[in-house]
Amino acid sequence: NYLNAWDIRTIGGASSAAGAGAGGSKGGGSMTMKMKGHTDTITSLALNPKGTHLLSNSMDGTMKTWDIRPFVEDGGKRQCKTFVGGTHNAEKGLLNCAWSSDGSMVTGGSADKVVHIWDELTSEELYYLPGHTGCVNSVIFHPKENVIASASSDKSIFVGELSGSI
Repeated sequence: NYLNAWDIRTIGGASSAAGAGAGGSKGGGSMTMKMKGHTDTITSLALNPKGTHLLSNSMDGTMKTWDIRPFVEDGGKRQCKTFVGGTHNAEKGLLNCAWSSDGSMVTGGSADKVVHIWDELTSEELYYLPGHTGCVNSVIFHPKENVIASASSDKSIFVGELSGSI
């Protein structure tokens, strides 16, 4: 349950990249980060709009943000925030996560049939949007409008407008 990052600039060419495999251990670049924080399988990752933080969704029922800048202050601590409220269940689905276009909100799939949206700065849940009758597998923010879309195992897609503006 680690997040590992490699510097792909150190790959020795196409032949070593092809031999890297899923683990990246055979000439697949040098590992630059190993981040631990989740206690179960990580199902999705999303990069924030500035490219400085990573959002992860895990079967442990949490989403976490990670500072992935090369030089991290605060003694090298990379795990920043934890968002609690979304759930996983026995289906063990690959539930996604996403950032709003300005990076101020995060969301992720949840087995509780609800779309949860958190304030990225405070980790406070801003929106609790019920309506699906199945696991919410995917949620995404519109890149320019204050709109969100969600897809569920109930074979439905909901699109809705959030209050305020991005």
